[in-house]
Amino acid sequence: MIDELDLELGPGLNVLTGETGAGKSIIVEAINIALGERADAEVVRSGCNRAVVEMVVDVSASAQAMCSLGEAGLAPEDGRIVVSREVQKSGKSQCRISGRPVTLSFVKDITDRLVDTHGQHDHQFLLRPDRHLEVLDARCGEAVLSLAGRVAEGYARLRQLERELDQLQSDERERVRSIDLYQFQIREISDAKLTPGEEEELLAERLRLANAEKLHAGASAAFESMGDRTGEGCALDTIGEAVVALQGLSQLDAKLGPLTDSLQAAVYQVEDVARELRAYRDAIEFNPQRLQAVEDRLDLIRALKRKYGETIEEIVEYGRDLERRLELLTHSEERSSELAKEIEAVKAEVMGIAEELSALRRKGASAFAQAVELELEGLGMPKAVFHVALERHDLDETGIDGVEFLFSANPGEPPRPLGRIASGGEMSRVMLAIKSIMASSVGMPTLIFDEIDVGVGGRTAEVIGRKLDSLAEKAQVLCVTHLPHIASGAGEHFYIEKKLADGRTVVRVRRLTNEERVEELARMLGGAKPSQTAIEHAKEMLGIS
Repeated sequence: MIDELDLELGPGLNVLTGETGAGKSIIVEAINIALGERADAEVVRSGCNRAVVEMVVDVSASAQAMCSLGEAGLAPEDGRIVVSREVQKSGKSQCRISGRPVTLSFVKDITDRLVDTHGQHDHQFLLRPDRHLEVLDARCGEAVLSLAGRVAEGYARLRQLERELDQLQSDERERVRSIDLYQFQIREISDAKLTPGEEEELLAERLRLANAEKLHAGASAAFESMGDRTGEGCALDTIGEAVVALQGLSQLDAKLGPLTDSLQAAVYQVEDVARELRAYRDAIEFNPQRLQAVEDRLDLIRALKRKYGETIEEIVEYGRDLERRLELLTHSEERSSELAKEIEAVKAEVMGIAEELSALRRKGASAFAQAVELELEGLGMPKAVFHVALERHDLDETGIDGVEFLFSANPGEPPRPLGRIASGGEMSRVMLAIKSIMASSVGMPTLIFDEIDVGVGGRTAEVIGRKLDSLAEKAQVLCVTHLPHIASGAGEHFYIEKKLADGRTVVRVRRLTNEERVEELARMLGGAKPSQTAIEHAKEMLGIS
């Protein structure tokens, strides 16, 4: 029913009121969608292809959220991020943070530390025993959080060592097979005695050997044309004759002297080239056996390249890597023994820290329980018992403690898990008591209560209202309520209503003025047509004369 809606909440207590069925809970549902809760195609308005929810969130109050965002390259300069969620008609959805696509789990990891929603049937992590330890540690303070971090780090190191040991011991047959294979491959590479640049030299040599006859004939022809004085018209004779002629002429004209010298130098150069050509020709080898040996060597190099690398350098490096692997495998028994000793040492160290942590938790659990009971007394439950049950378990990343919150409303009744509380009024007050403490201890900047007043009234409604006012001094609070006692304490009061627009029902929200708040509170007190008494009562609740 929502086509388009903008809602800007204030810093303290914000309340949403309106007639039953006006769409108050739809707004909370939209917020939950942005927070990463479940969403399907039913949230898309009829006739539309998608639904989009965007939410501006201040993350500066959570160091963990800021750290996670920084690691993902999403750290905000002003401490604020824009979380958006698009749900398509097909049911698929996409999440973004400040325009960057992210996973749904990442959104939940960030927002779970910033916003907590409590509805009639949605108690989130306070009713999940696996999260109670996190609440207790936060309440206990920095000393416990530091020890918990050290336990988590130590346990991660312990698990890494145990995985390495398991890998070494997992398959002895596979280890033996690997040793045989590595030894064969190392021997094959080592026996080849490869040297860098060898392949290029062999290719050049093969080219010479394969063309020895052509090279010999060409070198001989060049030599004979240049310097074989037994032939006719060789280069040396011709140039020599020119030198003799110029020498005679230079006596008549001195300008020809430099030319004579240059030509004489050419004679010397041609003689040098001729000598080298003759030596090259005489050294040419007609050796089919050597050619075959070169071919065989090149074939071997090609075979090794197919197996171990593109170049000789890569083949040699692969051989070194095989030797390192073989070293690990052949010494795995020694390594296994070392690992077993290291595991025992790390485990003993982590257990020592975990024992210290457990002692502080047990001390802090008592103080936490007393703090909750004090809050409950202020909520009209002076005889209530709140107990933090700690049960020792095997070492894991959290330590050696399992924690669960237990509660009893009446004297003589044993405390039971929070999830077994039957009364809605009792549940509301217990949750408010815990959340009041959490707001400062756990650092939850925003709390959302969706009709937590269901099933309560009279004095209970008044004490819940006062507690919400107190809670709003520590955190931003959004509350959907039907009770005027709660609505009267709001810093921002929003009225939700349904209207017709272009023949369709839509949900609209408007911020109420003081005069409008009087009217709304009077309606909540006395019905659709409130009496003058209800109006006066509403003014009294708002402190308006």
